[in-house]
Amino acid sequence: MNSETALAPAVESILEAARERAEDSRDRDNVSVDARSFPDAIAQAEADGRVPVIAEVKPTSPTADGTRPDDPVELAEAMVDGGAAAISVLTEPTQFGGSPEALTRIRDAVDVPVLRKDFVLAESGMDIVDADLFLLIARFVDDLEGLVTAARKRGFQPLVEVHDGDELEAALAAGAEIVGINNRDLTRLEVDLETFETVAPQAPADVTLIAESGVSTPADVRRMRAAGADALLVGSAIMDHGAGETDVRENTRRLTRAEDATDSEHQT
Repeated sequence: MNSETALAPAVESILEAARERAEDSRDRDNVSVDARSFPDAIAQAEADGRVPVIAEVKPTSPTADGTRPDDPVELAEAMVDGGAAAISVLTEPTQFGGSPEALTRIRDAVDVPVLRKDFVLAESGMDIVDADLFLLIARFVDDLEGLVTAARKRGFQPLVEVHDGDELEAALAAGAEIVGINNRDLTRLEVDLETFETVAPQAPADVTLIAESGVSTPADVRRMRAAGADALLVGSAIMDHGAGETDVRENTRRLTRAEDATDSEHQT
């Protein structure tokens, strides 16, 4: 599915690098994954009184003020200690500083589901590394249904990312059961939490909805949960790029316990 709307230059650069990496991965054998259940992880978090948060390990990003050179395994373990229901790992190397090797190390170290977050455009790009969830961005692929099927054949739980109602419709038609609604547009890279609030009501009740991007405070968490988010994917607010020795565990805990807090306790 492709839109005629112009993409931000950083996104265009990421996609060009993704196309080159896809060419290099065509001869790999298919992976076969025994995935950890993401729905079970959501249920366990809620049973424990935690907001289901997918905490994201990303050394940097086009919208970050700096980098976090910390060991990715130590970051992921701190996030799980802080209550994260799952971990997202960037494997895109050019703009996010990620790697498949970091994902493998993290998945070996934690016991929660791990999402591979990358810009995969073709089936061959799936056969890089084992993960429990696999990101597919609806706007960037032509055969979304085929890729959803291919991901499931490998054992992945596909998470289909959308930005508007048309992309949601395409995701549902492709058989998506886990849908991420990204609050960051791909044209100016600006964030608007109303995106989730607008698109989420169009999804069937049996689809697992994840609010992505722009969640920074406990108030944001409660806002997205009130709008129907089953889980939230949070990166920058936890990693806090360029802020030095920020406590990743405490950043995660502040958001996973957001529904227990008052606004006055956690203003930033």
